[in-house]
Amino acid sequence: MNKQAIKDHKDLEVYKMAFDTAMRIFELSKSFPIEERYLLTDQIRRSSRSVCANFAEAWRKRRYQAAFVAKLNNCVRGACRRQAESAETQTWIEFAVKCNYLNVESGRELYGAYNRILGGLVNMINNPSPWLIKH
Repeated sequence: MNKQAIKDHKDLEVYKMAFDTAMRIFELSKSFPIEERYLLTDQIRRSSRSVCANFAEAWRKRRYQAAFVAKLNNCVRGACRRQAESAETQTWIEFAVKCNYLNVESGRELYGAYNRILGGLVNMINNPSPWLIKH
């Protein structure tokens, strides 16, 4: 996709992938046991959605490189706990597979998606200038 065609953060492949993966997690986590509602289910949903929310905020801060990169970094490492939101989601995926709430194939697919999401975010962090709003 050509950069001029991008009008919104929702046009970017990394955002689409993060959103679609978060929605897949939401659907798959509906079958998790009720006793996991306040731990695994809530945590995996929260961390997967946080990647998308932080990315949307970063997109709105493109006027200033430091603000844009800082918010992108929140996608990669949560501001409160200094933990990677994407990596946190991967950890919850591992727990879901080990507890037999997700099958191994679904777990690998989701885990791999987050590796690609992380790669896209890191590329934007390391080379933010094409995404910035020129003054």
